Amino acid sequence: MTENITLNQIQNFEGKYPKQLWYLFFSEMWERFCFYGMRGMLTFFMVNQLFMDEKVANLQYGATQAFVYAFTFIGGLFADKILGFRKSLFWGGLLMITGSCILAYDPKAFFFLGISFNIIGTGFFKPNISTIVGALYKKDDSRRDAGFSLFYSGINIGALLGGYACIAIGKGTFLTQFVPENLRWNVAFGLAAIVMAISLLTFTYTRKSLGPIGLSPIDITEKSNSFFNKKWYEYFVYAGALAIIPLIMMMVANTKYTDWFMYFIGPFSLIYLFYEMSKHSSSEVKKLFAALLFIIFSVVFWAIFEQAGGSLSIFAANNLNDKLLQTITLDPNGVNNAANSLFVIIFAPIIGIIWLFMAAKKIEPNTVVKFGLGFLFLGIAFYTFYSTRFFASANGIASLDIFTLAYFIVTLGELCLSPIGLSIMTKLSPARLQGLMMGMWFLASAYGQYVAGLFGASIVSDDKNASAMDKLISYTEGYKDFALYAVIAGVILIAISPLMRKLMQEVK
Repeated sequence: MTENITLNQIQNFEGKYPKQLWYLFFSEMWERFCFYGMRGMLTFFMVNQLFMDEKVANLQYGATQAFVYAFTFIGGLFADKILGFRKSLFWGGLLMITGSCILAYDPKAFFFLGISFNIIGTGFFKPNISTIVGALYKKDDSRRDAGFSLFYSGINIGALLGGYACIAIGKGTFLTQFVPENLRWNVAFGLAAIVMAISLLTFTYTRKSLGPIGLSPIDITEKSNSFFNKKWYEYFVYAGALAIIPLIMMMVANTKYTDWFMYFIGPFSLIYLFYEMSKHSSSEVKKLFAALLFIIFSVVFWAIFEQAGGSLSIFAANNLNDKLLQTITLDPNGVNNAANSLFVIIFAPIIGIIWLFMAAKKIEPNTVVKFGLGFLFLGIAFYTFYSTRFFASANGIASLDIFTLAYFIVTLGELCLSPIGLSIMTKLSPARLQGLMMGMWFLASAYGQYVAGLFGASIVSDDKNASAMDKLISYTEGYKDFALYAVIAGVILIAISPLMRKLMQEVK
């Protein structure tokens, strides 16, 4: 690895992708295996192993995921000011490995403790690796969107493998000949720890190729030899992250505290953002307002999209057959967790190439219209989830084929919005606020997850003894409402695209 490579040398790469992107690709891939493996197990494990009510499990899922993404805002903030992107990423990885090992030891007894370690670890890891990807490109480099699309494929390879393997091992539908029945969930959570260790080793081995990207601002500027120099800020961050774990456990276990946290963190982040805006020029402030509008709309998108880990997980367990194309036997929960990722792996590079081709022909839709299209596809997808009721048996078991088709349409919407969202945050943000704005982007996901839990709980049948058919009707009726919300948001976003383009100025 080249240790003294300059930023200019990194950004003046030849070809479509910088070599550093591939290193980050593999590190992120294994981290996402861990994350999506955990995500795919949460709701099912709570209902079937911790014996929570379905409504409570939906709220717990929303609370847990909300904290995961809320801490990406905090992780981005500490990376900007103290740790730098590299140290923040490494520290987050260590915490995630610890949390996964705790869950592997005894997932029932230490469920909330292990989840709390993973929440904080993801907060330090996730926003900062995405910011490093953005730093590989110059501001006006047209290859940026294609790079983020490729990076997004890495995310989804990990999500595909982890999303299917972990839940299927835990349920006993995968590797049953190798995993004893009484250790299925231990092995499932332990697998997440192993792949997270691979992710961290990958990053550690290749980080010298990043040159100056992601270094701690304290390491760069601190010259004092004083015992209490700014280096101690770094140690306080590490100690604080560990000290807050009991508080996180308490707030995650009781969704009332989640409500209070979400009421606080959003307004606080906006006030802090407005304070930081006061230090920037009028042109930069307009771009930040554009970024903020993207963030607000993304809350709605994720509130609907993230039914995948909540209500759709329960729906898959209770209301789907296990036959794909009438011949392939698959765990329906595994399909719920992995189908979206498989489609992203296949179509993300294709969509990236399409954007490049359209840009060359000067017919590429602008970023705002892409966002709007993302919502419209999401709406069509949830109308398709709704339509599963028309292909169900008399006992309420619906077609896995229609369900999978809906995920294909979901993927088209996601590819119009999510990788472009990561890219646009780096384009619209001044260099000194990129970690903060990436954290804000993931904080929007936190609110989306939080609302997703509320949405999911709202469509659970009130009848505790509801039949599979009653549950099918209740859930699909909710999916029809979510489809309408998505379509309305998409139409509004496309309608205000001229205003958004003025705020974005030269940014495409």
